[in-house]
Amino acid sequence: MWTGTVKSIHIAAAARERMQSLDQARAIPGVGLEGDRYALRQGTFFKPLPDFELTLIEGEAVEALRRDYDVDLDSGEIRRNLVTRGVPLNHLVGREFRIGEVRIRGIRLCEPCAHLQKLTGRPAIIKGLRHRGGLRAQILSPGIIRVGDTVTE
Repeated sequence: MWTGTVKSIHIAAAARERMQSLDQARAIPGVGLEGDRYALRQGTFFKPLPDFELTLIEGEAVEALRRDYDVDLDSGEIRRNLVTRGVPLNHLVGREFRIGEVRIRGIRLCEPCAHLQKLTGRPAIIKGLRHRGGLRAQILSPGIIRVGDTVTE
């Protein structure tokens, strides 16, 4: 059994736009985080599928990228909605879990891509985040996700 936390929350209003850091965000089933590019159907890879509602990445993966590949990015530059700590995201594919009051289902891994490499200007990002790029997830219940919320299975 594990318990993790939400370390930061990020949204962008349009594709390729700089991510904005928030203290909290409204999670809307079938839509995404209120105000985010994918909730607004403005994301680069938008498709009306549940795995475009929410993205998460482990803070530990961001730290390993810095340590092992000398790629220093702030939490928003990694272009995921939530940065977590103590959450085994790869193990949550196909499983339900909670972020505070919100129920979530892990859909598939969110592997790094050439688009992320281009936006960050860091060639090592694909190699450094391979199989650690995060999780695409579906929002199952409405609610507010806050920095500091507990993440549990």
